[in-house]
Amino acid sequence: MKRSFARYGLILFLLIHITGCAPLFLMTVGGVGVYAISKDTIQGDTDTAYETLWDATMKVARIRGTIFQEDFNRGHIEIDAKPNKIKIQLVRVTAATTKIKVTARKYKNMFPNIEIAQDVFVKIIEEAKRQ
Repeated sequence: MKRSFARYGLILFLLIHITGCAPLFLMTVGGVGVYAISKDTIQGDTDTAYETLWDATMKVARIRGTIFQEDFNRGHIEIDAKPNKIKIQLVRVTAATTKIKVTARKYKNMFPNIEIAQDVFVKIIEEAKRQ
C-alpha cells in the first residue's frame, strides 16, 4: 500500500510541475486531511491540541534548522534551514483541533519548495502523535 501511495504521489507531483500551475490536491497523512494551497504551501487540520502541536513543531524545527523567529501566542515559527526558509503557522480551530500551514522557499532565488514543506508537515504530525 505504501508503494502505491508513493507512486500516486509522485505522479501527482510530476503533473503539478509539468502543468506549471499549483492545483489544489488532497491527500491524507496519518488521518489528517492535507492539501496544497500553492506551489510552496501545505496546509491541514489535525485533531491535536495546540500546545501539543506547538511542542512537536518546535522539536522538528530545531532538528531542521535554526529558529530565528517564534511566537507562541500567534502560532508563528520561521526557520533558517539552508538553503530554504520555512514558515510554520498554527491556528487554533477548536480546543482539540489545530490548523497547520507550512511554507518553504529557497533563499537564493525564492523559488517555492513544496517537497520541503510536505516533509516538514509530515514530520510535525508524526512527532505530535508520539507525544
